[in-house]
Amino acid sequence: MTHLPHHRIDGAADSPTLLLGPSLGTSLAVWDAQLPSLARHFRVVRWDLPGHGGSPAELARPGATVADLADQVLALADHLGVKRFAYAGVSLGGAVGTHLAVHAPERIAALGLVCSSARFGEPADWRERAALVRAQGTEALVGTAPGRWFTPGFTNAATAALVADLRDTDPAGYAACCDALARYDLRAELSTVTAPTLVIAGRDDPATPPAHARELADGIAGSTLLELAAASHLALVEQPQAVLTALQNHFGAPAPHDDARRAAGTTMRRAVLGDDHVDRATARAGPFTAAFQDFITRYAWGEIWTRPGLDRRSRSCITLTALVAGGHHTELALHVRAALRNGLTPDEIQEVLLQTAVYCGVPAANAAFAVAEPLIHDDLRHNAPVPGTHKNPSETE
Repeated sequence: MTHLPHHRIDGAADSPTLLLGPSLGTSLAVWDAQLPSLARHFRVVRWDLPGHGGSPAELARPGATVADLADQVLALADHLGVKRFAYAGVSLGGAVGTHLAVHAPERIAALGLVCSSARFGEPADWRERAALVRAQGTEALVGTAPGRWFTPGFTNAATAALVADLRDTDPAGYAACCDALARYDLRAELSTVTAPTLVIAGRDDPATPPAHARELADGIAGSTLLELAAASHLALVEQPQAVLTALQNHFGAPAPHDDARRAAGTTMRRAVLGDDHVDRATARAGPFTAAFQDFITRYAWGEIWTRPGLDRRSRSCITLTALVAGGHHTELALHVRAALRNGLTPDEIQEVLLQTAVYCGVPAANAAFAVAEPLIHDDLRHNAPVPGTHKNPSETE
């Protein structure tokens, strides 16, 4: 029986499935920068290599192959009930995708290869690294990894976490993945890949130089090659937006057209503010304010509140704080009701307002408590979220 790798799923269950594979020495967090946007259009499934992240090292034994890793990915897809899926992978994760495109072409709808290769250098080099890690652990690689992963001097919020992932990787799992890379060579089989393929290279990548990307692109008929300046082996970390845009275009992520944003925004706005409020605001909209109503529906509600990165409770906490800081009391009353509807308790709203006393000022918090208290009292009296029926001619959201 093939055991499943550790994985995480983001995005709507009924969206097309996109699997994302990581690089050697990193966890599924290597895709964090692209995840929020991809999860708006895809059911994104990220998985960890053996011994990396949450996957046990026992998933790959000494002498493992990329075929073994690919079998685990197929088992994961089967477990999730996914017959056909798009796939993108970086480095070794890309090699798994290429293997699947060659040996299970009916499963791959489209393929994205980021800083990957059809053959990752001399097998002896990988066997040497495997022996080093088995003897000394992954700590032996921590000092040199940033020089392979990033261009000189590059750092951002993710780099330290990625190095920590390497440090925490199980030596046995890492070494087994090195064994797989040592035995991997698909150069002679690239011509059999039929899935639409995008190849992305980091121009300054010492691990899989642009020549490796060109070999992939030349070997896979109809593929597209993109070389990114100022990017090394983890190009998706150094140039996150460029990689995201290329993958979105390749996988056919729909552009957020106004009609779709408006529909999604209207649904979210009604869920958060209530039908009564939205109906009143819409009814009051005249020629002068109609454009603004449409703008906030599409942008505030259809573009921001619908993002998957935060739940509605968290967004309510942030919104309350911002409105207290700005002294927007009419909007604050509206969003106290919305916070109750989003599941915040009166005690939690109290904590948010107490926090604003420290960071927004006592007078601002004092005014906020005065606005919120009758609404909270009303909620407690009815023991249900306030339906938002209070009328105010300045309600605009």
